Order: sequence, then C-alpha cells, then structure tokens
Amino acid sequence: MTLLTKDQLRSAEHFIARNARLIDRHRYAFHFTCGPADPILAALDSYRNVDGGYGNGLEPDLRGHGSQPVAVETALRYLDELGRIDRDTTADVCRYLTSITHANGGVPNVLPSVRHTEAAPWWRETDDFSGTLTPTASIAGILHKHHAAHPWRDRATAFCWTRIAGLHWTEPIEAMAICTFLQHVADRPRADAEFERLAPMIRAVIELDPDATGHVHTPLDLATTPTHIARRLFTDAEIEKHLDALTRQQQDDGGWPINWETWVDTVTSDWRGIISIQRLTTLRAYGRIDAAPTPVLQV
Repeated sequence: MTLLTKDQLRSAEHFIARNARLIDRHRYAFHFTCGPADPILAALDSYRNVDGGYGNGLEPDLRGHGSQPVAVETALRYLDELGRIDRDTTADVCRYLTSITHANGGVPNVLPSVRHTEAAPWWRETDDFSGTLTPTASIAGILHKHHAAHPWRDRATAFCWTRIAGLHWTEPIEAMAICTFLQHVADRPRADAEFERLAPMIRAVIELDPDATGHVHTPLDLATTPTHIARRLFTDAEIEKHLDALTRQQQDDGGWPINWETWVDTVTSDWRGIISIQRLTTLRAYGRIDAAPTPVLQV
C-alpha cells in the first residue's frame, strides 16, 4: 500500500496556494489544516446571484455572471462538505430552480443564455435544454441528505424516479448524479433495488485500468469514500490499484492533472486546483495519506 507522504502533502498545499481559486484555497485549509468554514461561505456568496442561483465562474467552464443549474450543484456540493445547508439557502436555491425547471420536472445542466456568454464550447453548443438527470439527481440527492424539504425537491424526486426506472444505458457523469440521488433519497428499499438493477451498466462505463489515458472516469471518481454507495461496485483489489495510481499521479509541481482538453489557461488552473483537492480528500478517506490531519467535520 502506497501512502502519500508528508512532503507530498506539503507540495500539494504549495500548489494549491499558487494556483487554486480563493474558495478552493479555503476548502483545502478546512479539510487539511483545521481552517474555519466561514471563509468558504463568504467566498461562495460572491458567486451567488439575486435570483437565488449561482454563476460567475463557480463552475470553471461557465464564466458568465448569470445563474446556471450546474453551478447550483457545485455550490451545494461545497456546502455539503461543510455539513450545512441552511433554510435560507434552500429556499433561495429552490426558488431559482423552480423558475427554470422544465415541464418534465427536471432541470438542464445549462440554460439557453449560455450561448451569449463566455463558456466552454461544449456548453455553448448545447441544443437540449430539457430536464436531465444531471444535475437534477445530484441536487435532489444533496437536498435529501440534508433533509432540506421543499416542493421543488419533491417534484425533482418524482422526475428522477421516472427517469431512472426507464434507463437502459448511462454515462459516467450521469452515473455520478444517479448515485448521489440513490445514496440519499428517503425511500431506501426502492433506492437499493434500483441501484442493484443499474449496477452492471454503471460499472460498464467506468474505466477499470488505472493507467488508462484520455478523458476516462475511474472507480474513485465515483466511489470517493469507502462508505459511498458506489463502493460496492468494485473489488478491494480494483480500489487499491486506483489508490496507488492516484498517489503516483501527483505531478512535480504538487498538483494533479486533468485528463480532458480545456479551452483557456485560466480554466486549466482552476480545474487542477479543484481536482487536486478532490484527489487529496479521496486519498485521506481511504487512509492513504501519511499522518493526515483530522478533518474539521466528517460529512
């Protein structure tokens, strides 16, 4: 078993200090140096809009000011790391989501307004703005986890159940959203049954070779902690191989690479900061960091 050494962790900290966004530097401090949560909340507020949504580059490939559904998912994931989503935030977010929900009950990743702002080509070229499991299932799942009740969550839950029941294939990003939903939705017998049905197709779209190149998604992109619902999809040996790979993939500058092509240098830097924190928290969750500090809050 290969551990990330103290020197490697220190190198990662230097990389994040040099390259990551302010909010991600605060996230690193929260997770690894017992930093407070308040600076993260303050930074997150700078991405928030009066309509209750989030934009302004919180999702690095969406640089425009306007709110976008996928940025709301990012905001909720950051709040989830802190273990708190208060009633006011729930109300504001759900007010925004209600205003942009498609007739089918879900929300799209992005809205048509993305065509008129600075965004990655794959977002600007989107032509389907109907509701989808990504990010609807992720958002609904996080709200369920925090017992954040709202009519939008209930409508989105019904949408997710219908879409999941009709799935005959998926792709990695959608699989991540589905797993978030199934891990936290209240109806546990139904969630467990659907997960067992979907397990073979989810596993089929995950790259099991730890040395594979290209824009692939690995078991650890899905099962980010040992208690994640997706952990049961993979053997101990498969997880161990990918943990070893994560440790050796740290680059000379202290950060981790991204495995997709980006469209502007600033976005590359932003994403490497985000991915580096993700890799570090995953390694720590699996006990792969030597003498890693105890996190402020386990969520």
